[in-house]
Amino acid sequence: MARAASLADMLYTKLEEDILSGRTPPGSRLPAQKDIAEQENVSRTVVREAVARLEAQGLAVARQGSGVFVSDAARYRAFQVTKDELSELSDVIKLLEMRLAIETEMAGLAAARRTNEDISAMRDALRRIREAENPAVAAAADSQFHMAIARATRNDYYARFVEFLGVRLVPPSSLYLKYQPEKSHDAYTHKVSDEHDAVLDAIVRMDIEKARYAARHHMQESLLRHSELNDLISRDE
Repeated sequence: MARAASLADMLYTKLEEDILSGRTPPGSRLPAQKDIAEQENVSRTVVREAVARLEAQGLAVARQGSGVFVSDAARYRAFQVTKDELSELSDVIKLLEMRLAIETEMAGLAAARRTNEDISAMRDALRRIREAENPAVAAAADSQFHMAIARATRNDYYARFVEFLGVRLVPPSSLYLKYQPEKSHDAYTHKVSDEHDAVLDAIVRMDIEKARYAARHHMQESLLRHSELNDLISRDE
């Protein structure tokens, strides 16, 4: 069973790449399942599972009596970052690299457009981070801090992007701290808190450049922390 699942995963990935690359273009008909099975040297069960996943992901559509066709909207499939993809430090680093650019400009716009209500929401989120009794609660409050900044931009796309990522936006402190000595945990918490306070202070003052700098510094520090830790773990393996 495990081998069949592995073969289905590999076949799905191959078919997915063919579709997303355009080698199998939108509107085209996939080969019959028996033909795919023969060509890839796998069972019909493996093919059925792989094709079912294509359909579930919106990449293919079954038309009764005609076969399975590549969806016209396949190339526009929604961007995704799943929870499973953020279980390793190397994946967290990739997300932080992307956030580096987004958070920098988001903070600058927030500084230019924020209201008193936005500031209250940011302060409330930081208060809940400080009062959190476990990493999950702290991460949820942290994501709400970034959501408050996103809403302050008055650009719905920022808010929708941050809302989409949710708690995945914030690397769980437990992933980082589990490799750190106990005595360093408080120092880590205080450092992140200071970085958040610097971002908030700049937004409160409506200092656009300082807000960009503070947000970029926060992201760079997080990226540095996780990159150094990833290198250390890699050397030990």
